[in-house]
Amino acid sequence: SPKDGESAAAAEPSRGGTAPSSGVVVQVREKKGPLRAAIPYMPFPVAVICLFLNTFVPGLGTFVSAFTVLCGARTDLPDRHMCCVFWLNIAAALIQILTAIVMVGWIMSIFWGMDMVILASKYS
Repeated sequence: SPKDGESAAAAEPSRGGTAPSSGVVVQVREKKGPLRAAIPYMPFPVAVICLFLNTFVPGLGTFVSAFTVLCGARTDLPDRHMCCVFWLNIAAALIQILTAIVMVGWIMSIFWGMDMVILASKYS
C-alpha cells in the first residue's frame, strides 16, 4: 500500500474506465570504469578461447585480448588511443595474475572472460 496520498492517487486507475495514456519511461545504463570499458569486442571463438585461458591461467586470456585491441578490436573507450587501451588491458591482466594468489584475481579473471564472451555475442 502506498505511503503518501500522491502515489495512491497515481496508482488508482482513472474512473472513466480507461487507464491514463501517459506513462513513465525508465532507462537504465551501466556506467563502466576504464578497465572494464577497455574489454575488447572480439569474434566469438576468440572470446571463448580467452575465457578458457582465464579459467585455467588467471590473466592469460586478458593478456591475449590486449593484443586484439592492437589488431583493431573496438572497445567502449572510443576516445582513447589504441595504445592506451592496450595498456589498460595489460594492467587488468597483471592485476589478475598478482591477486590470483588470494583467489580474488582468479575469480576476477573468470568474470572478465565471461564479459568477453557476452560482449562477443552482442557484437556478432
